[in-house]
Amino acid sequence: MYQPPHFREDRLEIQHALIRAQSLGLLITAGPGGLQANPVPFLIDADGSERGTLRAQLASHSTQWHALAAVAECLVAFQGPQTYISPSLYPTKQEHGKVVPTWNYITVHAWGKPQVMDDAAWLRRQIEDLTAHNERARAEVWKVSDAPDAFVAMQIKGIVGLEIPIARIEGKWKVSQNRPAVDQAGVAAGLAGQGDEADAMARQVAERSKR
Repeated sequence: MYQPPHFREDRLEIQHALIRAQSLGLLITAGPGGLQANPVPFLIDADGSERGTLRAQLASHSTQWHALAAVAECLVAFQGPQTYISPSLYPTKQEHGKVVPTWNYITVHAWGKPQVMDDAAWLRRQIEDLTAHNERARAEVWKVSDAPDAFVAMQIKGIVGLEIPIARIEGKWKVSQNRPAVDQAGVAAGLAGQGDEADAMARQVAERSKR
């Protein structure tokens, strides 16, 4: 990933936090059948390996899991808040006009050797953990055990598990750090109140501008 120094985010705890918050990763493989990419919800086990281990499950009918068994490395890309940045948000536009549009975004890329898991107990734990992670904020929490055991067992037969001990991980927070402080303030103010993605980006710009 192209990484200008002012956009790099190398702190593992920050990278992991993004994965937890934006857990739908794009799983990318380049196997014997060529390039494949599928959106897959992941969990991050921070203690699973030195840089953490990604866990997921795929439909057994997916052709990608066959590719996973044949490759030495795969890539998972996680996308955080992203939004277009208009030059009109920069106060310096009024001073000299030497500004252009850009795009702010946050992303984490993780590489590792995939391991296909077909153990029923592992798969049961995976779907329970993934469900608990995504139900945690709901007033009425649904649990896997709420479904009949025979039904769950049948569903488990239709999936395969995936573990990826992370060998390399990169984070990029492109949130206007390359702009003067006055422009960073203009971006944060201009994006605030414009919707979920814009509001999330406004908070990131404001937070990073304090450093």
